[in-house]
Amino acid sequence: MYLTKEIKEEIFAKHGEKTNTGKSEAQIALFTFRISHLTEHLKKNRHDYNTERSLVLLVGKRRSLLDYLKKKEINRYREIIKVLGIRK
Repeated sequence: MYLTKEIKEEIFAKHGEKTNTGKSEAQIALFTFRISHLTEHLKKNRHDYNTERSLVLLVGKRRSLLDYLKKKEINRYREIIKVLGIRK
C-alpha cells in the first residue's frame, strides 16, 4: 500500500496538527500526495480509466478545499500553494 499510517501521520504533522486531521491544509496535502501517486500510475497504465476517474474526483475535491480556503483565509491559501507547489 502506498499510503501507510506513517506517511499519513507525517503529512498531518507537517501541514496540520497531529490530532486535527480535518484541517484544510492537512486535507489538501493528503489529496496532493494521492494525486501525485495516481498521476505516476497513469503514466504507466494509460488505459486504466477507473483510476483516471478517481484522479479527476480527487482534483475536484482539492480544488473545492482550495477555493474554500481562499475565500476564508487568503494568507493560509497562499502559504499552502507555495509549500505544496500547486500552480494557480
